[in-house]
Amino acid sequence: MIGFRKGIFLAIILTIAGCEKKQSTVQTQLERGKYLVTVGGCHDCHTPKIMGSGGVPAPDEKRLLSGHPEKERYPRWAPTDMQERNAMALTNSMLTAWSGPWGVSFAINLTPDKATGIGEWSEQHFTDAMRTGKHQGQPNGRDILPPMPWFNYKIMSDDDLKAMWAYLRSIPAIQNQVPLPQPPKK
Repeated sequence: MIGFRKGIFLAIILTIAGCEKKQSTVQTQLERGKYLVTVGGCHDCHTPKIMGSGGVPAPDEKRLLSGHPEKERYPRWAPTDMQERNAMALTNSMLTAWSGPWGVSFAINLTPDKATGIGEWSEQHFTDAMRTGKHQGQPNGRDILPPMPWFNYKIMSDDDLKAMWAYLRSIPAIQNQVPLPQPPKK
């Protein structure tokens, strides 16, 4: 009977240890994803800004990675801007909308909101988008426009892209319908 109890105790300990290891692996992946999203500069364009101290824009913690606010104004660019303003591109005050020779691009909602974010995307959609520069990674999808440096992400490892995906799936969903890109004015 003592051997049976020791066996049960050992099984419980091994089960708990296995669960803790699995939990720490998931946590490590989320931490890695958060790190990559942060150093990758995702907040620079995908998080709306509020005015911080000293007039420096700061990320709006209530709208992390929610993209261009749906009712926010956006910049307009004309070919003469290159000569008259010496400007290749213009941006809004939140850095969530950019205009240039490609038209107007808007930082998409990266939160897991199913209606307006990437909640309906799969991990494969995300990794394919980062590798191909096509929205949702669809071969016939629209191009991911400047200033999104998707070409820098295409060289990342599958594990790193999966970690980013896991982190993006873990953040709060924010409903925010980002406008579709606009073609250049002729």
